[in-house]
Amino acid sequence: MISQNNNTEVSLKNSIFKVGRVFSIEGRTVKVKVDKQKNASHLLYKGELIKNVSVGSYIKIAKGYTFLIGKVDGEYIREDKAVSADYGKDEDRIDRILNVMLLGYIENGKFERGIKELPLIENECFLIDKEEFNLVHSFVKGDDISIKIGSLSNEPTQPIFVGINSLFASHIGIFGNTGSGKSYTLAKLYRQLFQQAISFEAFKKNAKFILFDFNGEYNDPDVIIKDKKVYNLSTRNKKEKDKLPLSVDDLLNLDLISIMANATEKTQQPFLSRVIKNYKKTFEKDEPEKYFIGMLKNKIYDVFSMSDKIKAFLLLDYFQALLLGDENREITLADDIDWHNNDNRGFFIKPLADHKYLSSNQTNINKTKLFKQIQDYKMPENIVSCIIDFAYFQLIQDVLNNRAQNEHIAPAINKLKSFQREIEEVIDTTSRTDIWDNQNFIVINLNEVNLGMKKMLPMLISHKVYSEHKQHKKEAKSLNVIIDEAHNILSYVSQRESETWKDYRLETFEEIIKEGRKFGVFLTIASQRPSDISATIISQLHNYFIHRLINEKDLQMVENTISYLDKASAETLPILPTGTCAMAGQLAQLPVIVAIDPIENKVNEPHNKTLDLVNIWTKESAVNGKEMLKETNGVKTKKK
Repeated sequence: MISQNNNTEVSLKNSIFKVGRVFSIEGRTVKVKVDKQKNASHLLYKGELIKNVSVGSYIKIAKGYTFLIGKVDGEYIREDKAVSADYGKDEDRIDRILNVMLLGYIENGKFERGIKELPLIENECFLIDKEEFNLVHSFVKGDDISIKIGSLSNEPTQPIFVGINSLFASHIGIFGNTGSGKSYTLAKLYRQLFQQAISFEAFKKNAKFILFDFNGEYNDPDVIIKDKKVYNLSTRNKKEKDKLPLSVDDLLNLDLISIMANATEKTQQPFLSRVIKNYKKTFEKDEPEKYFIGMLKNKIYDVFSMSDKIKAFLLLDYFQALLLGDENREITLADDIDWHNNDNRGFFIKPLADHKYLSSNQTNINKTKLFKQIQDYKMPENIVSCIIDFAYFQLIQDVLNNRAQNEHIAPAINKLKSFQREIEEVIDTTSRTDIWDNQNFIVINLNEVNLGMKKMLPMLISHKVYSEHKQHKKEAKSLNVIIDEAHNILSYVSQRESETWKDYRLETFEEIIKEGRKFGVFLTIASQRPSDISATIISQLHNYFIHRLINEKDLQMVENTISYLDKASAETLPILPTGTCAMAGQLAQLPVIVAIDPIENKVNEPHNKTLDLVNIWTKESAVNGKEMLKETNGVKTKKK
């Protein structure tokens, strides 16, 4: 009796939930003819109204004991010419046709993405029930730990949970026009992660996160999480500012220095290679400064012994630049010497009455201002300043050996000088503190650094932490590099830099996104212009959160690159409300439109709110209005 009742209930449910039959199959696209009595907007089942099939709905296609799941991405009507015009209603002559895109199948109580098999003509199609709807939107796999990020946009009662492993052990792309909520989504994802994972003892030890903040949205103490290290960098004359603690080896990289110097490949890069080699050789000595002073003394002896006046005075200029720099141009170290033009016997010291020639007497050379300045030389603490000194020394040596010419090398040194102050403003190579400072989450605020450093620092730091992480591959640790406003450094259309700089910058991040996964390094990028970002980087992302996009190039980039995004979801992108996004990728069996949950505390939100102009303007107007009212009533009040 119970079995008979169950069969009757199943039969009743199937008759109500049945919407039509398959009549055409073209690859993943299936066309379904809707039963004529199922064209109402809602159906009644057990006293409840059920939303009928429409664009965006899911349907179940029964093929024997296999249930295929598809999504309706379009519909149209056609005339059924087999129905007689003499009998029945006019609407009976119209067939409603659904375009259904196959998504996956239900097997062993789980929804699996992909096509296991295709349906057959005349297979029956049904609405999916609540239990099946939950299966389709269950994105947490196996023993993964779930976090709640929001709810379905068109079904607010359906929460969306994602697995920590599926999401954060992947490269993530968050895209959307300004004001669409992308930075909020980024903050929400990592806020949920830290709230869930902070209770794990090994989390702080084995997981590291570094966030590059271009607009100062995440630098407040409580944004995302409270327990983090923030570096507020500045290239302006700001009294209170932080510096990044980096080692000399972090900066002593030929590619990096070549980029800073905008060095040519055939002439200037080999020169810089010799500079770095000489630098390393010097600092391998027990007393590097004393050793370098000794080398300078040897070179000044060679210069004062020269017979070529033009080249000799050029080299004196190099010594002047090395010993005093550009800040003391008014001081001349060679004002006590001169050149004997009559018999071309070289340099002599002016104060000496008998014009003692320096080329024949080392004792006289030791009396010159230049030689005494060499004896008092102190190596600069700033690494770039030190490299510039070694570059001048190398240039002196190369000119003496006829290996280099001033016009070929000087531009590279001058270019390095342009980074001299900026590097000193934001980097400290004397600190013994690690960049992580015993934290596993650091924020680097680049809001107040100039454009050149905004492009260089993320590349430098990312290369450093990535290289260090690769060396500890066997320790099973993870590193997440997070870049908000990523178009600032991942763009391939920038016209403000050389091709060499652009290529090196992009190659750094392209290597991370192509090879980082095997080392436990993952990239999260957020941008309002995905079309500006390297196509290589976009194509290697695993998971996407796409907010409102309006620009045609951005929409094309998203549709061409993201194979997980269906047509219906793609078409909604230009009209998505703020805080709502299309979620697609490997973490979800199918693309869904998600309304991101609010962050529970305002202090944890990023500071990116649009100014409320009406509120600001009306407050000022209200104050002025009250004062005017007082004056018109004859009350004399002094304005404060």
